[in-house]
Amino acid sequence: MSLISPDETINISFSVTDRHATAAWYESMLGFQTIYHADEAGWSELQTNTPGVTIGLGEHTKPAPGNCVPVFGIADLDAARQKLEQANVRFDGETVVVEGMVKTATLYDLDGNALMLAQDLTGGAE
Repeated sequence: MSLISPDETINISFSVTDRHATAAWYESMLGFQTIYHADEAGWSELQTNTPGVTIGLGEHTKPAPGNCVPVFGIADLDAARQKLEQANVRFDGETVVVEGMVKTATLYDLDGNALMLAQDLTGGAE
């Protein structure tokens, strides 16, 4: 049995310079649909053609191409983080909370690959 149980969602997060232009590219090239642009958070999300899988676009002045971070949905991030930390899983800093939107924590696998856990704080609203 696993230590924690991610839900049936995954967000593949990319670092980009212009979220709106990149979202338009994904729409026109791959047929993905923009779910929302959260300009105040520098974040956009698109629905892929795969149920439960979205693309996240984090806007950065100097993006790091190739630094893709899969983001796994989790019902209770605090409990999951506590269990993983007790198992000596390394996290990158504190849990980040965007009130009314999401709670996230970045962790690393054995080879230093970044993964993220995210708890939806919207109450199911998009």
